[in-house]
Amino acid sequence: MNFPKQKIYKALKILGIVIVVLCIGLYYFRDSLLKQAIAKVTHKMAVQYNSNFSVESASFDGLSTIKLTDVVLAPINADTLCKIKNVETSISLSNLLIGDVQLGTLKVDNGYIQLVKKGKKRNFDAFLKRDKEETESNEKRKYAAFAYRIISKVLNLVPTDMDLKNFQFKIDDNGKQTSIGVDKLVLNNKQLETNLHVQAKDFDQRWNIKGFADPRNKKADIRFFNLDTGAIRVPYLDQRYNLKASFDSIRLNVQNIDKSGSELHIDGYTSIANLKINHPKIASKDVVIKNARFDYRFLLGDSFISIDSSSTMQLNKIKVRPYISYDTEKDTVYTLKVDIPKMKAQDFIVSLPDGLFTHFQGMQATGNFDYKLDFKFNKNKPNTLVFDSKLNKEDLKITKYGEADLNKLNGEFVYRAIIQNVLQRPVLVGNANPNYTPLDQISPYLRKCVLTTEDPSFFSHRGFINEAFKQSILKNIRTKKFSRGASTISMQLIKNVFLTREKTLSRKLEEILLVYILENNRIVSKERMLEVYFNIIEWGPNVYGIGEASHFYFQKSPSALNVDECLYLATIIPKPRKFMYQFNDEGNLKDYAIKNQKFLKNLMFRRGLLTPEDTIGLLPVYISGNARSLIKIKVPDSTAIKTDSLSVDDEFDL
Repeated sequence: MNFPKQKIYKALKILGIVIVVLCIGLYYFRDSLLKQAIAKVTHKMAVQYNSNFSVESASFDGLSTIKLTDVVLAPINADTLCKIKNVETSISLSNLLIGDVQLGTLKVDNGYIQLVKKGKKRNFDAFLKRDKEETESNEKRKYAAFAYRIISKVLNLVPTDMDLKNFQFKIDDNGKQTSIGVDKLVLNNKQLETNLHVQAKDFDQRWNIKGFADPRNKKADIRFFNLDTGAIRVPYLDQRYNLKASFDSIRLNVQNIDKSGSELHIDGYTSIANLKINHPKIASKDVVIKNARFDYRFLLGDSFISIDSSSTMQLNKIKVRPYISYDTEKDTVYTLKVDIPKMKAQDFIVSLPDGLFTHFQGMQATGNFDYKLDFKFNKNKPNTLVFDSKLNKEDLKITKYGEADLNKLNGEFVYRAIIQNVLQRPVLVGNANPNYTPLDQISPYLRKCVLTTEDPSFFSHRGFINEAFKQSILKNIRTKKFSRGASTISMQLIKNVFLTREKTLSRKLEEILLVYILENNRIVSKERMLEVYFNIIEWGPNVYGIGEASHFYFQKSPSALNVDECLYLATIIPKPRKFMYQFNDEGNLKDYAIKNQKFLKNLMFRRGLLTPEDTIGLLPVYISGNARSLIKIKVPDSTAIKTDSLSVDDEFDL
């Protein structure tokens, strides 16, 4: 059907008149609409967030530019959260008509945002509460849609042009104070440049942030630099968490944020140069990562959040392909896959962060390797946990050891334990020490007892027991802390001889790598490892090695120990300095200690390591050595005999 041109022109003319009338209406009533909008925000802040929101003056300048003065947001009975002297911004009215709020320009002069915590009360707590509708809804959240909605709202509130002056962001956490002053922040024609003045308790720095930012197309490429000499120090973390961190520069790149169907894709990369961190739980010294880069691809769906396997992490020369997933479609399932493609062993060694692997400094190796880790945990089916770790070697050989020379285990050496950072007395591991006991001179009962309690598969594994790792992971997940380890005798040996007892990430990582090298390069025989282990571990306060222990407790040589004495010695290995608490005030073992030894004995019966004949005629364990002086034995009160009214003849009357 064809309409005459005159009717088309007439319809367009009417539409044009309607648009003009709407614009005129908006122009004349814009101040009234603005006041209504401010009143609505004020009411919402009071009702939902228990806060006072006020604007001293608000007006339009032109059709879309809004000017505000003295904007204040202050929670009731708490410190002011936000205060700004002058704000000027423009809003796209066309987008506003369809409910899409987008800021065009923004100018802010003189203001601050402050987060304050006093005791347990924080001035921003009310804004962390979930909306009532969200809390009451039983509908399963769709991660992709939710994330895209939040990202879009936030980016729409980021103006395309921005000019901030004399603005501060302040933190006061019970006296731990940090302030970041924005001397200048300019976003013009998608180019961002910012000068920040950062102040904390013990440092004062000026930072520069510059780069490309396009909030409407959801893209950015931003870099952080220090305008002063030295590295950028990260504020607040030191005071709050005892974590010192610094870096030379950071680059953050967002290449793509796109929602296709039910999936959200976020692509980009971030890199950091000369990252330095220091925390007592990480290492005893500064940990330095010279160059690190993460090329990421986040994928979100209706029921999952993941880092796609096409992502790559690079640490110096080490490249890693990670896959991390959180899936709630049927059960709550956590998945982690790590893939290190084939690389040179020497490149791996030189790429290890300084300060994190001090015992590997100077180590040299030839050959190649690749590594794969597969981990999966189903929250509703914990016993189906998957933990599979595989390292494939290609002519891998250690040609030079670093600080930890594993070859020393084959010869005579001096061992000195470190307890609570205190170096203990030297113990010679060798025949020149009269207490040193070769493996064949240690009671076979003791060897069987200790292997049963500490490492039943010692002679068959290569340093690690996968099942023990699984059980350790399960318990740590259930307790939400590191409450159980999975140490083998090989790991205990490495920890005692080459490392310290400090509970740090550095020490544990070094332990794992050194054990792997020890067990998979045939450096030391299993028999020699067990012999050294028996001769260096602590069996009591300042008692090292089985030679000292057997005399300390029983005044015997290790070869003469009977079954019950061996059972006792095996059960005190976890806490040798507290052995005396297993005894009552009569010098006899307490019931719980007897039960522990009985449990171990029955376990060994079932495994065929002991026979009932081995225990015939044995008496309860009796401590006869110097250890007895540390047991609190109650001395019976003597009964006083009164002789005042008795004569000598009466007392000894026959």
